Amino acid sequence: MAKYNITEKKEKEAAYRSLVNPRLMDEMKEKILNIIVMQKKYKDKDYSAKKLAEDLGTNTRYISAVVNVRFHMNYTSFVNKFRIEEAMAILVDRRYQDLRMEEVSDMVGFANRQSFYASFYKIMNMTPRDYRLKHLAQHPSEKVKTEKKR
Repeated sequence: MAKYNITEKKEKEAAYRSLVNPRLMDEMKEKILNIIVMQKKYKDKDYSAKKLAEDLGTNTRYISAVVNVRFHMNYTSFVNKFRIEEAMAILVDRRYQDLRMEEVSDMVGFANRQSFYASFYKIMNMTPRDYRLKHLAQHPSEKVKTEKKR
């Protein structure tokens, strides 16, 4: 069994994906990016596909169709991608070196440490802790600064 219980999902074709007009799909894609990325809703643990659909005046099936077709992933993976990208920046930022993984996880919008670790591992193929340590090993000047604090 894979680490962190990550299993590959089988690709299935959903009929509703082809029912959405391509022009409408492009408009929805931009609106979704605006809300999730520009407004940083990915940081909100409670911001679901249902809330996004309400904010856009549509339903979750359309949200799902657009995210699947335009971003080639499901809603949760889409949101987690932005959370992990921000976590990576925090993990290597000297200002945040004293933060625990739970605090980093909370800052970027994960509900718990386990889902943070599982998502991070799925995308980066290493744990957040290993990512931080690897970065510190590549930048010894930063490592010295953090060691002096202790």
